Amino acid sequence: MASIQRRVSKQGNVSYRAQVRRKGHPPLTVTFDRKTDAQKWAADREADIRQGRHFKYASAKSHTLGEMVDRYIADVLPRKPRSKLTQTGQLNWWKEELGEHAIGDVTADLIAQKRDKLLKAKKWGKGTTKKRGDRTRSMSTANRYVAALSHAFTVAIKEWGWLDVSPIAALSKLPEPQGRVRCLDDDERIRLLDACRESESPYLYPIVVLAISDGALGH
Repeated sequence: MASIQRRVSKQGNVSYRAQVRRKGHPPLTVTFDRKTDAQKWAADREADIRQGRHFKYASAKSHTLGEMVDRYIADVLPRKPRSKLTQTGQLNWWKEELGEHAIGDVTADLIAQKRDKLLKAKKWGKGTTKKRGDRTRSMSTANRYVAALSHAFTVAIKEWGWLDVSPIAALSKLPEPQGRVRCLDDDERIRLLDACRESESPYLYPIVVLAISDGALGH
């Protein structure tokens, strides 16, 4: 059952507290500046209860993004040894930016704002001076950061039951530049074929000739 209370602060500011109760469970309470927003929220939560989504809404409000990242790093990344180190750094960046937010409050717009902040942040190259190493991250790198967070949300949905939908599902992927294609020049092809003839493998030379003929190694 939902209820809405009009509240007035000492400063004269008016707010509306919406509360939804369900027998055997703690009430859900949110305060809004506008009564219409409070009414819509209460109606949505009552619909969630009728359709059996109440538990996941409450769970999404009770777990923070920081908790999600910590559990993912501890439980999931050990099964991904090749990407563990890289994704640990990526996920901890998100934790620093959004860790205190309840996962139910993390929106696509909020993630997009932080992704744009990541793109503008300066990154120092290894072995470079401060002046020469000053550069920003690429769109490809930003996409990798978002992908790491996206999988954490997916696990939280499918395995932990913490929420229903990932906010990243509504986020568009940034465009990435196409990879550079390099063809062998005449001198490089001759040296490659000479090396293949000297190989102990009787199959290497014909395979490389076929690849060159098909254009795989350039004409």
